[in-house]
Amino acid sequence: MSILNRSLHRERGFSLLELLAVLVILGILAGIFAPKFLGQAESAKRKAAKLEIDQIGQSLDLYKLEVGRFPTSQEGLAALVTAPSGVSNWNGPYLKKSGVPKDPWGNEYKYVSPGDQNRPYDIISFGGDGKEGGDGDGKDITSWQ
Repeated sequence: MSILNRSLHRERGFSLLELLAVLVILGILAGIFAPKFLGQAESAKRKAAKLEIDQIGQSLDLYKLEVGRFPTSQEGLAALVTAPSGVSNWNGPYLKKSGVPKDPWGNEYKYVSPGDQNRPYDIISFGGDGKEGGDGDGKDITSWQ
């Protein structure tokens, strides 16, 4: 092999040091920009939960209009999908989905009727932490906020 061929052969790839430098730069960039994008994802989930709670509330209003009352806490949101026993004038399903939706974190919405403070019902998502209360991303999303 001639000297010219050897020098061309060495210049084809990247050295380990160059690859490590690129990985360090990418890691720094990810550390700067990833939290901004992750924060937007949680914000989008919170907004989606609020919209879904509002849609469930509209379905509950239609249920009450036709049945004459809101579902009890024991009947739950399932009453919007299948007719509870002993209920007349049920003309559902009142939800477009095939079943009761779960919140964006995969948890069931809590439904209570009657609700607190003279509200006809309360619908609650416990947020990202899945526990009652909390703040930030773990703050509850409710039908009365």
